Amino acid sequence: MIRWLGALVVGPVLVAGSAGSEPITLDGLTFSDELGGVRLERGWGSGSLDDPFVLVEEIISDGPAILIVRGMTHRFGNRIRSHHEVGFALTKLVRNGTGQAWSLFNLELRELFDHPSPFGDGLSFGQASGAGRPFRSDRFADSLDTREPFDGVQFFGGLVEPGETVAVSVVVTDTTPRWEFYLLQKRDSPLAGAPRPLAGARSGAS
Repeated sequence: MIRWLGALVVGPVLVAGSAGSEPITLDGLTFSDELGGVRLERGWGSGSLDDPFVLVEEIISDGPAILIVRGMTHRFGNRIRSHHEVGFALTKLVRNGTGQAWSLFNLELRELFDHPSPFGDGLSFGQASGAGRPFRSDRFADSLDTREPFDGVQFFGGLVEPGETVAVSVVVTDTTPRWEFYLLQKRDSPLAGAPRPLAGARSGAS
């Protein structure tokens, strides 16, 4: 089994024609697709490295695909045994329900919807930890970890055609846990070209 977690959006707007499904609660955390662009189907797991949270979903729009995550508290604990106050491993199995192939898959964490997550807010993809690394995908050969000016992971070096499913794997941590945060996802077509590292980016092969 592949153990696998993305990216950019502007403004808290619903995506037209994308009615949300029921939220999925997994061992204390609730994942919701109520902001649109993605449809959650099912999930399982405990959030550890050996038994990650697994979300099966379909991205149905070429625009932003956003998940809201609720329930991250001190009581939730750290399931990946890093130095952070809380943390979990997440696998996303994402079906391409759009009409465009994806050559990049970007993930971004935000505590506040309309503000990027900076280095110092505590929320990150396992910042300063080796737990769960390197981040992996079954269809993208490489990844870039960006710490500034936002917390993001970019997967590249592959292609996901319409109707195909991609698996991506990350860890999510927080040193000052916030009960509600956002996981943003953005995809690019082959015409967008190769990724360019941003400040604070670190590369790693899957």
